[in-house]
Amino acid sequence: MEATGTDEVEKIKSKFMSAWHNMKYSWVLKTKTYFSRNSPVFLLGKCYHFKTDESGELSTDGSNFDKINTEISGNVEEFRKDFISRIWLTYREEFPQIKGSALTTDCGWGCTLRTGQMLLAQGLTLHFLGRAWVWPDALDIDNSDSESWTAHTVKKLTASFEASLTAEREPKILSNHHQGTLKRNCDDSEMRNEVYHRKIISWFGDSPLAAFGLHQLIEYGKKSGKIAGDWYGPAVVAHILRKAVEEARDPELQGVTVYVAQDCTVYSSDVIDRQCSSMDSGKAGTKAVIILVPVRLGGERTNMDYLEFVKGILSLEYCVGIIGGKPKQSYYFAGFQDDSLIYMDPHYCQSFVDVSIKDFPLESFHCPSPKKMSFKKMDPSCTIGFYCRTVQDFEKASEEITKMLKSSSKEKYPLFTFVKGHSKDYDFASSPVHEENDLFSEDEKKRLKRFSAEEFVLL
Repeated sequence: MEATGTDEVEKIKSKFMSAWHNMKYSWVLKTKTYFSRNSPVFLLGKCYHFKTDESGELSTDGSNFDKINTEISGNVEEFRKDFISRIWLTYREEFPQIKGSALTTDCGWGCTLRTGQMLLAQGLTLHFLGRAWVWPDALDIDNSDSESWTAHTVKKLTASFEASLTAEREPKILSNHHQGTLKRNCDDSEMRNEVYHRKIISWFGDSPLAAFGLHQLIEYGKKSGKIAGDWYGPAVVAHILRKAVEEARDPELQGVTVYVAQDCTVYSSDVIDRQCSSMDSGKAGTKAVIILVPVRLGGERTNMDYLEFVKGILSLEYCVGIIGGKPKQSYYFAGFQDDSLIYMDPHYCQSFVDVSIKDFPLESFHCPSPKKMSFKKMDPSCTIGFYCRTVQDFEKASEEITKMLKSSSKEKYPLFTFVKGHSKDYDFASSPVHEENDLFSEDEKKRLKRFSAEEFVLL
């Protein structure tokens, strides 16, 4: 009986936490983000120009697009469509209880796991859909949706609080847009893309069975000493994502692997070995690889000397973003303009969506408006991600990034390095074959504990 009472207290506590975080962060979604007309905007390797004869700024919500000529307006629309098409994963509430806890929300602690999910989702989007893909319905998520989200939040929080007192499930509030969505005629290519679009999102669903859902990531995190409700750093999340991809059993995911750099070093032969490892299905061919590099951009604060390198990385089409943020707040960085980074914020708590049902609503998985933050406010601890479809793509990327590292580094040593050979050739432990129930080797556990120590500021 006492345990049941404790569970009820935890559930009510989590509802109040959800309410607090929604009140705290909902204004961020309503505030407009302004972009300069005179500087290019980069988003995961794509460049957009908003230049006009007039000086000043424009917002991304469309409020002053009528003042811009048709050609430039089109470019702004293309940027908005591209940005909104990226998969947005945020705090959720009322999802199935996390094993070993009473938690049904990740509000207040799961932000780095969410930004890690966004980075992996972009890698899978590149793999299955390509960088040119955009969601056909992206611009249907218009400004009226984001402007009404604060009012929507108040209604949702009231319903949530009432439900907590009456033990009833929170009623769903669907947007007018979703209720009135018109079905379009799609050709085979569009239908295929939509199937993969939904499939990718479903892999990140908040249920125990989703391959890259919060429940699974927390299970892998336990191997490194983390439990639900803990803070997760960007380096720890990189290793958790690698394990999640390794353990995924969906046949569609057998052609993808993840490599995590060791002590800021990418060992080329280790990467290629991963790409050439046999698939469970027995199919021949190499795997695509997502390379994750945990780095530190300075000491207590971010070193501005690294700005040009970060901008260079986000200018590459095979970059899948950066898990970073401000101290104690993780963001998914996907682009930049001048000295400001463009990001998606996971700190908005949304209702659980059952992605197992047919035609589940997609709107809450796409962010209606980008946000910007000065590079100097960035926490120095972050993880950078790249996607390479083939061994040749990896070799080309390693050469290109190495040149970038050398040209941008004012320090004696570059931020990270690519070296020939295997890690074991340099007296590092190679990836051993370990028991199925031991997902991290002893060497990996030591490294993860080191990443969780004070030298890395947890986001």
